[in-house]
Amino acid sequence: MTETLDTTVAFRATMGRLASGVSVITTRTGSTPIGMTASAVSALSLDPLQLIVCVGNHLFTRTAIAEHGRFAVNILGEDGEDLARTFAAPVPDRFAGVAVDDSHGVPVLQDAIATVVCQVSQALPGGDHTIFVGDARHFTHKSASRPLVYFAGEFGVMS
Repeated sequence: MTETLDTTVAFRATMGRLASGVSVITTRTGSTPIGMTASAVSALSLDPLQLIVCVGNHLFTRTAIAEHGRFAVNILGEDGEDLARTFAAPVPDRFAGVAVDDSHGVPVLQDAIATVVCQVSQALPGGDHTIFVGDARHFTHKSASRPLVYFAGEFGVMS
């Protein structure tokens, strides 16, 4: 069923009332790091350890994850708005000046408050997105950190 533009806008505004954490999904294509800002991330399972990320089918990041078979979810903290905006913008090199650790086969943002490196176990269709199920291979977090959140089209922090 194809929705009208008004319906799409109304649905988007409604779902914008669901506060979400802000992450940067990273992977690589060859030796080139690839990344995008995302809020469609969720834990899926504790046995096995899995999470899901939803990536628009029109995005190069989707192709890169599918080809590389690995990705990282970099959860941003309250001081991560600049990173979120950089990785959401159409800039040629989103990684310019960003500290990364490449020891897990994908770029991991050193300024993230938590990171999960995943091996893709499934790629499922989800409308105009692909739902990647990732098996957690490495994960870490910083103890006393508050997350960056996204609500009603704006970034904020939890008090």
